[in-house]
Amino acid sequence: MNKLKLYLQVLRLFWMTAIAAELEYRLNFFIAVLSSLTNLVGSLFSLYLFYQTDYTFPGWSWQESLIVLGMFTLLNGVSSTLLVPNLNRIVEQVQQGTLDFILLKPISSQYWLSLRSFSPWGLSDLVFGLIIIIYASHQLQFNISNYFLSMITVGFAIISLYSIWFMLGATSIWFVKIYNVTEVLRGLLEAGRYPIAAYPTAYRIFFTFVVPVTFLTTVPAETLLGKNQEIWLLFSGLLAIFLLIISHYFWQFALKFYTSASS
Repeated sequence: MNKLKLYLQVLRLFWMTAIAAELEYRLNFFIAVLSSLTNLVGSLFSLYLFYQTDYTFPGWSWQESLIVLGMFTLLNGVSSTLLVPNLNRIVEQVQQGTLDFILLKPISSQYWLSLRSFSPWGLSDLVFGLIIIIYASHQLQFNISNYFLSMITVGFAIISLYSIWFMLGATSIWFVKIYNVTEVLRGLLEAGRYPIAAYPTAYRIFFTFVVPVTFLTTVPAETLLGKNQEIWLLFSGLLAIFLLIISHYFWQFALKFYTSASS
């Protein structure tokens, strides 16, 4: 319990200092909101073009597809708020040798690298994503229990995305130019804007079993819609736990090959 309290106190200090530093450039907030709004309008317009031509994704109405887009926007907000400002800096920490100082701290290095920074500029995507989800679900009149189960799958999706991203960042210990790979990952995640049913069978297999985009946006949306079978909820949870455990042991393994900047 004391250790948990310590970690929570450290997290509070991390985020307070990070937010204070970010708020020195308050114009960035308006730029971030404008950027998020522009991206959202573009996504809505591209989705609208499909349904305007009487084409529909198999088994997905306009409102249901909006929920998938809302889940994607929500997840993108989490990425911009926590994952990008933290995990993309692992490469920088390794290159500059500042990882040495983190490893000397009396706290988990993975915890430090994963939660050290907090960018409030991603909060606009979180808000826009929630607005879309609430609007579309209101049109379809869901049960409150669907929201609860969907929140659980969203949590699983965040854990899965974090774990994959962190492991890619950890490979910078061997490959210095790994930053480009994280950008490739972000590009692949763009597929989550649409229901997985929108893609051919080969792509569905790839986005389910290789890069689990299906579990990031479509599964939470299906859970909210009440379409999901319990087996998919189970798979989503098992995947998140498995990837989180693997990310921990992969980081410990990677550190064995880390050469200190002072050595």
